[in-house]
Amino acid sequence: MTSAVPIRVGIVEDHPIFLELLSSSLNSVGGISVVATACSVTETKKWFKPAELDVLVLDIEFPDGNGVGLGIQMRKANPDLAIVLLSDLDMLDLIRGLPDEVRQGFSYLTKGATKSVETLAHVIRLASQGESVIDPALASRLRGHRSGALATLTTRQLQILEAVATGESNQGIADSLGITANAVGNHLIGIYESLGIPEGKNRRVAAVLKFLEDANPVDRYARAFA
Repeated sequence: MTSAVPIRVGIVEDHPIFLELLSSSLNSVGGISVVATACSVTETKKWFKPAELDVLVLDIEFPDGNGVGLGIQMRKANPDLAIVLLSDLDMLDLIRGLPDEVRQGFSYLTKGATKSVETLAHVIRLASQGESVIDPALASRLRGHRSGALATLTTRQLQILEAVATGESNQGIADSLGITANAVGNHLIGIYESLGIPEGKNRRVAAVLKFLEDANPVDRYARAFA
């Protein structure tokens, strides 16, 4: 079932063939409409209207700038704009190093994950709903970090939090772990309490941001791109 109002997507990618592939693939998905494309930071600033977009899909590196800085600027013009960053390289530490107030609203995938248009479309849908999603292949390398607030979580809770960070639904997590969706919900309540996330805010997003933050954010990236 698709939404009556499509998710408005902008794409910025400096490889024209890949840009066309992303655009045509996403336009074939129900409920998503690519309304703007550009090949550079300069073109994006000139042509894009952030208020007319729901999700902005950005490469990270451009000859005339970077996608992180561009995403921050676009979100200043439209705080509800979700950013999905793409990269050929593992640049997860860059995202982890952003301040909390900046990192919220950003999702991150390797370009390898975009080989499946359904994977990318799924992340775009979640991002448009306020979720922050991390490529599963990259999230898994944070699994061993148990310092700070994460040290209070059990192994099962950490498994579930990692799955939430990759965009899995409660039912999807339940199916993969062989437990019930209710059990997942109960674990999430325990996770929120252990991480000190109060009711009244998007606890799921806040938990993902805590997972990303870990104990050692990379401050040099925050300074470079803030």
